[in-house]
Amino acid sequence: MNYKKRNLILFQPPKFGNQIAGQLLAHDWEVYIANDLEQASDLLDKHIFKVGLCLIDESCNDNAACLVGKKCLSSQYTNERQLTDLNRLFNSPVNINWIMGLPEECTPKTAPNSVESKLIAEYCYNYTTFPMDIGHLLVTLGHAYGVNEINKSSEKQKNEFPASFGIIGNSPLMVNLFSLLQKVAKEDCSVLIEGETGTGKELVANAIHDYSSRSAQPLVAINCGAFPKDLIQAELFGYEKGAFTGALQRKIGCIESAQGGTLFLDEIGDLPFEQQINLLRFLEERTITRVGGSEKVAIDVRVITATHVDLKEAVQNGTFREDLYYRLGVLQIKTPPLRDRGSDIELLAYYYFNKFSANRTYKAKGFHADSLFLLKNYEWPGNIRQLMNNIRHAIVVSENSLLTPSDLGLERRYKERMLQTLEEARAVVDRELILTSLRHTSNNMSRAAEALGISRVSLYRLINKYEISNMDT
Repeated sequence: MNYKKRNLILFQPPKFGNQIAGQLLAHDWEVYIANDLEQASDLLDKHIFKVGLCLIDESCNDNAACLVGKKCLSSQYTNERQLTDLNRLFNSPVNINWIMGLPEECTPKTAPNSVESKLIAEYCYNYTTFPMDIGHLLVTLGHAYGVNEINKSSEKQKNEFPASFGIIGNSPLMVNLFSLLQKVAKEDCSVLIEGETGTGKELVANAIHDYSSRSAQPLVAINCGAFPKDLIQAELFGYEKGAFTGALQRKIGCIESAQGGTLFLDEIGDLPFEQQINLLRFLEERTITRVGGSEKVAIDVRVITATHVDLKEAVQNGTFREDLYYRLGVLQIKTPPLRDRGSDIELLAYYYFNKFSANRTYKAKGFHADSLFLLKNYEWPGNIRQLMNNIRHAIVVSENSLLTPSDLGLERRYKERMLQTLEEARAVVDRELILTSLRHTSNNMSRAAEALGISRVSLYRLINKYEISNMDT
């Protein structure tokens, strides 16, 4: 049995419609015919098509109206209305490459401002004209069919996001992180997660809990920098009724709420110094006392902490207790910044693009090649969170079929970064020239300025600008 390619023909029968359908059937195409938009929509719901042939009757005075199953209307039926009606079919979520067949006088070459030309430009893969040469039509349909197959394979790859522990990525840095996570999750001791803001520290904490022996028990998270220092103790340790004004009943704190499970202390570097003592005492004794109470409550939890602050530096500065640092960092994990993750940037870009555009009608269908280049070469100070926000914003505001660098707000930033880099490079060269001139003239300012082709005043200004203090080098 020969393999047949499936084709949908839509027409309000034109002069050559049935003849074309018969010729396609004779060349191993499986042909379905729709006489109006409603029939076409029904067929698209029931079958999978990769290519469609939309035929416009050359004898009709209002071609677009005929295509949507309407009789020719008055001039009040505007081009915009016609395009809106056909949008239901051509701009549907069905992945189909449309070929338009139309009279020679209606093509983009002969009538660039016609409704047909707008339809072709907006929605169609290609077009052909009457009378149709079957050989040319077969080549056109076959090419459209093949491109659809290729795009489908490409889209499938873009929709497949390699991940481990629920975290997307397959760069070398992430592979190493996943390997470490597998080992850390099995242990039952404290973990310190360090990394820049927006690198997914909370995701890592969730993964450690989910793949640990405590996964069936609660994971309780608290941001240590989100509460005033006079309230953080009550949030962590809880309080008894009447402990302070407004304490109308007992409240169980985050530590006690995590009993048997995992306590995640985010931004531990922001924990006030006086509360660090209380946390250290809990880690040593594994008991807590609620604010305003005297009873000691035994607690069995695993503690995971995260911070964007360099805790070693904080210890040296005296803002973080050294003994607490070692208690928290029995096992340590560093989340890599996005700028170092290479191919993961494109993976994440497509992941968030698909997530934010799913089940919504936006113009953008993907990324321009220039955008992907800039995405992978941008510094991403806000890391994954910044990437996510940029893409969401671009999808909503873009008027392009592919997201451009301008849509993503990268073009201006890239130029600024390049200008800054050139300025820094020039500073290095200028400084070296000044030092060389001073050495060759034994620090004689007048001769050095003459050699450089500038005035003594300019030389002094540059020496000050580049902080050249050692004239003996």
